[in-house]
Amino acid sequence: MNDQLKDKDAIREVVRVRYAAAARGARAGASCCGDGVEASCGGGVFGDALYDADELTGAPREALAASLGCGVPTAVADLHAGETVLDLGSGAGADVLISARRVGPAGRAIGLDMTDEMLALAREHAESAGAANAEFVKGHIEEIPLADASVDVVISNCVINLSADKQAVLREVARVLRPGGRFAVSDVIADPDMDEATRRGMQQWTGCVAGALTRAEFESALATAGLVDVEIRETHRVHEHAAAAIVRASKPAA
Repeated sequence: MNDQLKDKDAIREVVRVRYAAAARGARAGASCCGDGVEASCGGGVFGDALYDADELTGAPREALAASLGCGVPTAVADLHAGETVLDLGSGAGADVLISARRVGPAGRAIGLDMTDEMLALAREHAESAGAANAEFVKGHIEEIPLADASVDVVISNCVINLSADKQAVLREVARVLRPGGRFAVSDVIADPDMDEATRRGMQQWTGCVAGALTRAEFESALATAGLVDVEIRETHRVHEHAAAAIVRASKPAA
């Protein structure tokens, strides 16, 4: 196995560098991928092509154009006015800004990202959208810098698969969710027979494929984190060995 794939810090740094390049590319008006992240979008299976017109309210066109997601988590999060929403790996901020519009002035939408370039881009998009109830925080999804039981909903768009410690991510999700809180993400689900050559490829890792869990692994990880009512629904194929899926669960009510 590639030695880099054994090192969580190395995986995190490779991902950070790639998505920083994507942010610079978006700022320069290049493709959503930017230089060196072509595996992360294209073909209508990643990015803004997945959003219907009804899903676009609240996000500037520039934020959507910079999307690298594999789905539309806001379409299945069932957001309500006054709720607090956390987006893991918020990138250029499209899903945060859509969420901010839906939860309204009494609600709050928080984007968490580790990449300075993406955070700067997202804050510009929030200012452009006039989203006073949206904020962007620097940090790692394995160590969420928020208090226990502080959010109603956790969303994410094709980011959890990039983490080298997905169990830590889900454990943190359960910690920050309020009792009865909801988890609704788009992510990549690996086929059980994904070949080892794909799993070993660092380029494929940053392209949202090699690091993905299988359905059974994701279900087990959610249960281990203490989340219940798990639902995993495939939406479309993104690779010969993987599919995008909506993953939903909840934290037990007190």
